[in-house]
Amino acid sequence: MNFKILADILLISSRDTIFELSLSPKRIGAKPGIIAAFHSWQKNLEPHPHTHCLISGGGLNERGEWVTTKGMFLFPYQAARALFRGKMNDALKKALEKDRLILPSDMRSQQFINLLNKLGRKKWNVKIFKKYRHGSGVATYLARYLRGGPIANTRIKQITESHVVFNYGREEEKLLSLPLEEFIRRILTHVPPPKAVLVRSYGLYAQAKKKNLNIARQTLGQGRVELPRKILWQDAVKKSDPSKTSCPTCGKALILTQTIEPFNRESRMNSPPGTHGMIICGSH
Repeated sequence: MNFKILADILLISSRDTIFELSLSPKRIGAKPGIIAAFHSWQKNLEPHPHTHCLISGGGLNERGEWVTTKGMFLFPYQAARALFRGKMNDALKKALEKDRLILPSDMRSQQFINLLNKLGRKKWNVKIFKKYRHGSGVATYLARYLRGGPIANTRIKQITESHVVFNYGREEEKLLSLPLEEFIRRILTHVPPPKAVLVRSYGLYAQAKKKNLNIARQTLGQGRVELPRKILWQDAVKKSDPSKTSCPTCGKALILTQTIEPFNRESRMNSPPGTHGMIICGSH
C-alpha cells in the first residue's frame, strides 16, 4: 500500500546522497549522471526494497568543465552510509507528518518515529563498487535484470498442484518450496502500482540536461547523443519467428491496421473479453 511513496523516497534519497557527496570539493566537485532503478525483491521473493545506481565516472562542475573521478571509488563507504541514512529517515518522518504513509493498524505514529530513531542508530547497508572499464556492459546487465522481474522462468524447477519449487541461490543452487498461494502472494507483492516510475535518470542523464551531456561527451572524445531507432514489431518478431510477419493465407507482409486500447475501468462493460491490448493486423 506504500509501494509508490517508499520507492520515491528511496530513489530520491539515493540521488541526493550521490549529488551531495559528488559536489563536495573534497570529492570531484561536479555533478555526475545517474541511472537509478528501484527493486523490491530478494532471491526468495520476500520484500527487499533497494536501488541500483549507475554513476558516470565524473561530471560537470559549475564552469561546465568535465572533472574525472579520483581513484577507483566515487566516495567513501562510511560517508555515503551515514548521509543516506539521515536522508531516508528525514524523508520518512516528513511523509508521516503529511499523512502520506499508511501505518499498520496496530502501530501509532509515535511508535513509527521511535522505530526510525532506533534504526537511525544502526549501521545501514550501502555497497559501493569499483569503477568499471565498460559502462555499456553494466547498463546492459541492469537492463536484463529489470526486464526479468522478480523471478526468471529458468529458476522455477518444479510446479505441482500444490507447490512451486524454485532456486533462490546465487552461486550454488538452493531450492525453496512454497505453497501456490504463498508463491503468488510474494509475486504480487512486487507488482508496482499504475504510473509508478521505477527507473529514473538524474544529473547528466536527465532528459532536460542533454546539452550538458553532449558537452561531457565532447570532452571525452565521444559523439553527440543519438536517439535509438524505434524498433518495429516486425523487427522484433523476425528475431524469434520470421514466418509470423507474413499472412499465412496469401504470404504478404502483415501491416498494423488497428490497436485496441488496454483495459480500464471505463471500458470494462463495453469491451469484448480477451481483446484488451491486442494488436489487430491485416495483409496488404
